[in-house]
Amino acid sequence: MDARGEGPGPGSQAAAPPAFAAAVQQVRATALRPEIVVEEGPGPRSLAPFSLALSADVLDEAGDEVAEGRFVLLHDPAGQEGWDGPWRVVVLARCSPATEDADDPLLADVAWSWLVEALEDHGLPVRSLGGTVTTSTSRSYGQLAARPVDGELEVRASFSPRPSEVPEAVGDAVLAWAQLLGAAAGLPPLPHGVARLPRR
Repeated sequence: MDARGEGPGPGSQAAAPPAFAAAVQQVRATALRPEIVVEEGPGPRSLAPFSLALSADVLDEAGDEVAEGRFVLLHDPAGQEGWDGPWRVVVLARCSPATEDADDPLLADVAWSWLVEALEDHGLPVRSLGGTVTTSTSRSYGQLAARPVDGELEVRASFSPRPSEVPEAVGDAVLAWAQLLGAAAGLPPLPHGVARLPRR
């Protein structure tokens, strides 16, 4: 994707506002921990005139995927109802919780607290924050009864950074998303002061 981002519609050549171009550069310059492998792709055209999307896989030491996620930056200079401004960030994290946690009735509350804590840790004010946590479990019976409980957890949320703090707040939002992914994957938190390696 070039600095235009995703334009207002198919075939549009409209240049992105300077603020959005700066936010895109901030996203690209934000380094994440090496376990999180990120790819950039086009954002959803139907949600905003300008958008950017990241998808991520979180890998364990063996190189196996233990969580996945998506980050979407939306910008509409005119603003939209419910956005509380011209910017909106959408984050998603998905994982398979440990067998002993899959049935925990507090799992959804804990997962939501990962997001709130990540936003607070990176100094992002909670403005128009909303989202859902979806949990599901699958049990086996009969000849398959020995199989462990299989579960899935998904955190999906959106919030609005302050316009006056963009583009820096967008970089912080990417870091908060990465922290959420790390929590979902069960990665140990990075100690304060430890430099993050550039993402691949």
